[in-house]
Amino acid sequence: MKISVIGCGYLGAVHASAMAELGHEVVGIDVDPAKIEALSNGRTPFFEPGLPEVLTSAMASGRLRFSTDIADAAGAAVHFVAVGTPQKKGSYAADLTYVDAAVDALLPHLSAGDLIVGKSTVPVGTAARLAAVVAASGTGAALAWNPEFLREGFAVQDTIAPDRLVYGVPAGEAGERAVAQLNEVYASAIATQTPLVVTDYATAELVKVAANAFLATKISFINAMAEIAEVSGADVTQLADAIGYDTRIGRRFLNAGVGFGGGCLPKDIRAFTARAEELGRGESVAFLKEVDSINLRRRQRVVDLTVAALDRPVYNAKVAVLGLSFKPHSDDVRDSPALDVAVQLRGLGADVVASDPQAIENSRARHPQLSYETDIETTLRGASAVVLVTEWPEFKDIDPVWAATLVETPTIVDGRNTLDAVKWRAAGWTYYGLGRP
Repeated sequence: MKISVIGCGYLGAVHASAMAELGHEVVGIDVDPAKIEALSNGRTPFFEPGLPEVLTSAMASGRLRFSTDIADAAGAAVHFVAVGTPQKKGSYAADLTYVDAAVDALLPHLSAGDLIVGKSTVPVGTAARLAAVVAASGTGAALAWNPEFLREGFAVQDTIAPDRLVYGVPAGEAGERAVAQLNEVYASAIATQTPLVVTDYATAELVKVAANAFLATKISFINAMAEIAEVSGADVTQLADAIGYDTRIGRRFLNAGVGFGGGCLPKDIRAFTARAEELGRGESVAFLKEVDSINLRRRQRVVDLTVAALDRPVYNAKVAVLGLSFKPHSDDVRDSPALDVAVQLRGLGADVVASDPQAIENSRARHPQLSYETDIETTLRGASAVVLVTEWPEFKDIDPVWAATLVETPTIVDGRNTLDAVKWRAAGWTYYGLGRP
């Protein structure tokens, strides 16, 4: 099929490249000339495992090109809208400026039978509003909503072989045509019996935010248990193991630590709360405010634990911070707990030296006041305390015996509860975990 992808940020660049890799003829469109130039030359503007290879392959096939001109979308049968929906300044609500602008810009270039497909995460009710705009344009085009469920670090895999597909479509013939078109787009996934849910606009919009809200709640729940464990002497890791054997609960994402971050989860649950309040049902998701609060408290707990663990005043004490990205296998530092911890410690007067395999440049652009180091040995040397806040394999696999020869004081705060506490203590380290004795 001929496809356009409007917006070539994280979501759009991955989607455009993956669609071309699956055999479609794709044009990716973005208003940022620098981004388009980089992608046109086979360079990814962010780190995502597997994307450089797929981008290069798709470009070499001739099926993928990029442009800054929305007119180049003309002739495509399906137009994916994959622009950002950031949090509004001074509000929890989502800013739909880019979504609205993308649809408005597409309208003059649509033909009868074309399908606009929203992939951006939007407040419920957005698709119905935009469908009315498309209908009023007289183009004969239709609108569907197809939420994305990408995990940073696995985005290419999640696009090419998704764990489920959700189509939000209009009723009647228009909906049937939309389903047929989307089935053609996702023919390879359909052929492998990928679960498919065909539903209305509102349900499709709610699927993504509901999934994120549930995931955030699960993470904050175990972090709330960590807070209780810390004052009662319990071990939250063993607690999570025990309740995780219950198949109704499951062990995944029951890992207490510094909490969640990134460009999606925090803003999405806040936007969900704001939209529920607009709909007069704020009480239905009021608990999400506490979920958010618990999450933010864990960052402060890591800072407090580090300061308390130092055997000297925090001022000018060297603290080695291992990790800056919000999760491993990503260079994303948006609302990153790791970067937040580093900045807070620096604000208290600590001599912070931070390291990360991929996120140093993004961190430096936001917080140039921090010291950054790519080499782990240099990062650790002379440190009065070490704080692990992103569970990169490079950090998890550090030999504690070797590391003890480099630091001034062998004290480590494991902000992800990912290290072997017995092994580190045996190597002479004072080990602190979250919610662990």
